[in-house]
Amino acid sequence: MPQTSLPHSLETVFTQFEQPEAVFNALLPTLCEVLQADRCFLHLRNPHTRMYRSFCWRRSPDFLDVSTEGWEPETQWELKDPMFAAALRADPSIFVEDIETASPTVLNREFERKYLGHRALIHAHVVQDNLLWAILQPCLMAVPRQWSEFDRSTVLAVVERLKPLVLAYVNAAGI
Repeated sequence: MPQTSLPHSLETVFTQFEQPEAVFNALLPTLCEVLQADRCFLHLRNPHTRMYRSFCWRRSPDFLDVSTEGWEPETQWELKDPMFAAALRADPSIFVEDIETASPTVLNREFERKYLGHRALIHAHVVQDNLLWAILQPCLMAVPRQWSEFDRSTVLAVVERLKPLVLAYVNAAGI
């Protein structure tokens, strides 16, 4: 049976902080701890202007930091990245156990290696009214991972809790 509530540490993030940016900054390391992931980032975007901003937490400084200093124009990643294209179509979130064995219809292995450097990942889509507002991406850098039902239900529950905060933050940015 799918999990309907969040683990205590994640629930605490959503109840302890009010401002979206504070929630984002507290959520990423907490989610990594719960999932035993190496890095997690939140790619926020305005679906109307294609401006984006990324928050990132990583277990080690050796792992690529994909944070941005502020809002930047989005590249048309969907031309080289099937996962981004799927997210733009508002397809369900994608759970990749190993980029080395994943189908090319799911991801572009070279793109993943070059730009993100991970091995296993969750590409969780924050969608409202069929528009992509954010991608939450916990990952493991060096090893494959079979994502459990707990992992899947936890991430999907986090996405639902994030949705109103993401929309408020992006809309308040006025970009």
